[in-house]
Amino acid sequence: VQLQASGGGLVQPGGSLRLSCAAPGVTLDDYNIAWFRQAPGKEREWVSCINRSDGRTYYANSVKGRFTISRDNAKKTVDLQMAYLKSEDTAVYYCAADEANLCRVVITPDLNLDIRKEEYDSWGRGTQVTVSS
Repeated sequence: VQLQASGGGLVQPGGSLRLSCAAPGVTLDDYNIAWFRQAPGKEREWVSCINRSDGRTYYANSVKGRFTISRDNAKKTVDLQMAYLKSEDTAVYYCAADEANLCRVVITPDLNLDIRKEEYDSWGRGTQVTVSS
């Protein structure tokens, strides 16, 4: 499935942005959808995921309480509402799709949640988010 991420931009620290992930002609309800991000010089890291089967959501510790992932049935998108943005949130944000019913969440040795980017085959072109004053 070909995904498209949109909604990025420049925002001041403490501000908000809403990203959208869409796949023209495809129902995203048939996939669990994850958001990842990649800052310059860093590995792509997982941010959030929403289950295909029951809509349960998962968040990386770094964004928990500030970001919200949701499905917008009217727009046929999966959105990532980002609030209280920090400079360290600056990155290119990507959405990815997997046909599994559940997000492939793992628990790291330090008891955080994570999803390996290798679990996803379908990726969209990223959208740049820059948090700066």
